[in-house]
Amino acid sequence: MNTPPPPHTAARLFRVAALASAVCLLVAGCSVLGVARDGEGADAAGGSGGGMKVALVTHGGKGDAFWDLVRRGAETAAAKDGVDLTYAGDSDPAAQADLVRGAVRDKVDGIAVTLAKPAAMRGPIAQAKAAGIPVVGLNSGIDAWRPSGLLEYFGQDESVAGRAVGDKLDEVKAKHVLCVVHERGNVALEARCAGVKKTFHGDTDNLYVDGSDMDAVGATIASRLRQDTSIDEVVTNGAQYALSAVKAVRQAGSRAKVATFDLNKDLVKAVQGGDVQFAVDQQPYLQGYLAVNALWLYRTNGNVSGGGTAPVLTGPALVTRSNVSAVARFAAAGTR
Repeated sequence: MNTPPPPHTAARLFRVAALASAVCLLVAGCSVLGVARDGEGADAAGGSGGGMKVALVTHGGKGDAFWDLVRRGAETAAAKDGVDLTYAGDSDPAAQADLVRGAVRDKVDGIAVTLAKPAAMRGPIAQAKAAGIPVVGLNSGIDAWRPSGLLEYFGQDESVAGRAVGDKLDEVKAKHVLCVVHERGNVALEARCAGVKKTFHGDTDNLYVDGSDMDAVGATIASRLRQDTSIDEVVTNGAQYALSAVKAVRQAGSRAKVATFDLNKDLVKAVQGGDVQFAVDQQPYLQGYLAVNALWLYRTNGNVSGGGTAPVLTGPALVTRSNVSAVARFAAAGTR
């Protein structure tokens, strides 16, 4: 027969049990606190990814330095979080959609995707959601991520970025702007040029080029500058296209200046040397980092940045000759 403990001992044991329960709730994140998706228990925040698999699928083409920065940021977050990351990109929307479907078939634990062509992504995203796979957006599709059913979004508001460029062009007293679009139908690029037109007081024309052929890009810009000598500013939508535009301006014998969206280490040197007036930095490394880290936080601690209703903005920031030194060393290291 068991003898009950004295009253003071019972009280002490109760306090110990209560303390243990509190520690479990506050430190270990017991299962009653964290549910990542479909009722799965979350890992303790701050721990490893526990073999978590994440697919990053973008519309970036091969050899594009911008997407190298996105990927590098994603890989840094994956290494920190113990995540098994796979990266794939294709500028063709149907091919990108197939890559997302492939990630669903591979039963990954999370998908990060760009929405350059939102309509093409609706079906694959719906399949991922039906399979219980959380999906976050980055870089392109700030107006489409919520209707598409994504959990979170990381990037810049391209319309706001475009309007900022328009204001800056007024400041430098430009009169006639040529906005170069290297991928027709890309919602982000179209929004940028539309934003420029909204705030710029001069004339704005769009020029569509084949971004996969850099020689053709330069030749098309040079030809347009020869045809219309009133163009005094060329605005491109990528660092490599800006560098091509600099050469095209020289070839055409034009006096037009060059500005651009996006940044890399070669573009930083061009800003430092005065070949490019300014650049809009949307921080692609940060976009990749945040997208992967967000999926890990969602799984391990149920966190949703922006509460699932607001995007997390990574830009725009104007980089000019006066402030470029602040990012130059990071660009040289391959992270800006």
